[in-house]
Amino acid sequence: MSRTITVGLDGSPESRAAAEWAAREAQLRELPVKLLQVWEPVPEPMALAQLLGADTHQHWTERVLREAAEELRSRHPGVEVTTGHVTGKPAEALARAARDAELLVLGSRGLGGIRGFLVGSVGLAAVASTERPVVLVRADEQTSGEQTTGEQATGEPETDVAGTASTAAAVRPVVLGLDVAGPDEALLAFAFDAAARRNVPLRVVHGWNPPPYYAYGMGLEPAVEREMAKAEAAAVTEVLRPWRQKFPGVEVVEQPHFGSPSLLLIEASRGASLVVVGRRIRRATFGARLGPVIHAVLHHAAAPVAVVAHD
Repeated sequence: MSRTITVGLDGSPESRAAAEWAAREAQLRELPVKLLQVWEPVPEPMALAQLLGADTHQHWTERVLREAAEELRSRHPGVEVTTGHVTGKPAEALARAARDAELLVLGSRGLGGIRGFLVGSVGLAAVASTERPVVLVRADEQTSGEQTTGEQATGEPETDVAGTASTAAAVRPVVLGLDVAGPDEALLAFAFDAAARRNVPLRVVHGWNPPPYYAYGMGLEPAVEREMAKAEAAAVTEVLRPWRQKFPGVEVVEQPHFGSPSLLLIEASRGASLVVVGRRIRRATFGARLGPVIHAVLHHAAAPVAVVAHD
């Protein structure tokens, strides 16, 4: 089956920003884009009250998709854009759609957002329940739907009418959150490939902390801290060594720092085109879940965030 970049679309500025990001990514990957709208069945009591008429249903199932597709085709004439809609619970429907996708792209308002079905628990559930990479794209809080196609909405440089990146825009690196204790090839491959396709540096952020026994009033001596920092930096270099050889054209900036990984990634996201983090697949009895670092980055990052699932 042909891979696509699938976008969850609900008509909000956030989902339109996600569609714009997906179209640009489709150009880089030479893949089609599919805009998918999920229609959640109305509970029977509401349906009997006839709160949702035929016009509303038609708007969400036809007009939103049609207008979004036309806009993308106009801005990105070289990208094949298709549409579709399914009925069901949004998180489950999006996770099913992701199985046949190269990427699943969703809109997100970040912490505190309450509008749109792709916000909050639904978006997080979709991220947690799919094993394909998922990218969450934020639209600026002050941005209207017609303006979400620029750099502020997608984290990518502005483009001219031909779709070429503006030379006036600053080069924004891809940021990778790396755990040297359990580096995964799928995560590293995704990050290096993203940087190579964009022709931007890859900024590798690794946050480390001293062993637990230092956290209970036992001070960390400067000499010990220097030795720990040196060991962590060497570990980062060793993990990245084969990937530098596979992607010799990618400039790699190694940034191991003492401190919280989530805070370091959030800070790094302010100048990034994309933040890449990994999610370990946990097939638990009570369903999938996301770790605290991913939660923090998804809620607070200033750039699009790609979550790459791995065993």
